[in-house]
Amino acid sequence: MPRKIRELIADLERANFRLRKNRSGGSHRRYLHPNGPRVTLSGNRGDDAHKYQEKIVKEAIEEAQK
Repeated sequence: MPRKIRELIADLERANFRLRKNRSGGSHRRYLHPNGPRVTLSGNRGDDAHKYQEKIVKEAIEEAQK
């Protein structure tokens, strides 16, 4: 069963990523880490996450921990 977008967001927030304010009010969320990595997630919090989104989040967290 695929994970939910809200679970990916929780993973990012636990890894010290912070939501960047969205000026346009669109459906994408941009998360930034103080060490530089950035992640953009699309979809509603209750939507199933795509495999590529899970991979991007995992790689960004690993990069931020270096």
